[in-house]
Amino acid sequence: MDKTPISDIMASTLQKVREMIDVNTVVGEPITTVDGITIIPVSKVVMGFAAGGSEYRAKTPGEDKPFGGGSGAGVTISPLGFLIVNNGNVRFITANNSSGAAEKAIEMAPELIDKIKDTFTSKN
Repeated sequence: MDKTPISDIMASTLQKVREMIDVNTVVGEPITTVDGITIIPVSKVVMGFAAGGSEYRAKTPGEDKPFGGGSGAGVTISPLGFLIVNNGNVRFITANNSSGAAEKAIEMAPELIDKIKDTFTSKN
């Protein structure tokens, strides 16, 4: 199959998208607190991509056909929550879309994990 101008446009757009998004976009870099608790942000990534083009009639016979085309991509990143690792125990705290949810989850993590742990150990 012959290479067309649209394949160059698509390759260029996809390369730019690859540069913007990597695996660390979905599962973020771990953050370790002074208490030894590790917090790992988890996000949802949605991507859309479109490309199109057309060759037009040449003005004179034998002349190359003019080409017009374009492409685009859109990316949405939404936080889902946080994996909290404390003393070998792993919990997931969901982040809703209300403002400050991420900050509240990080602030609550040590207290929440301790309360859950205390509840389970006191029932035994």
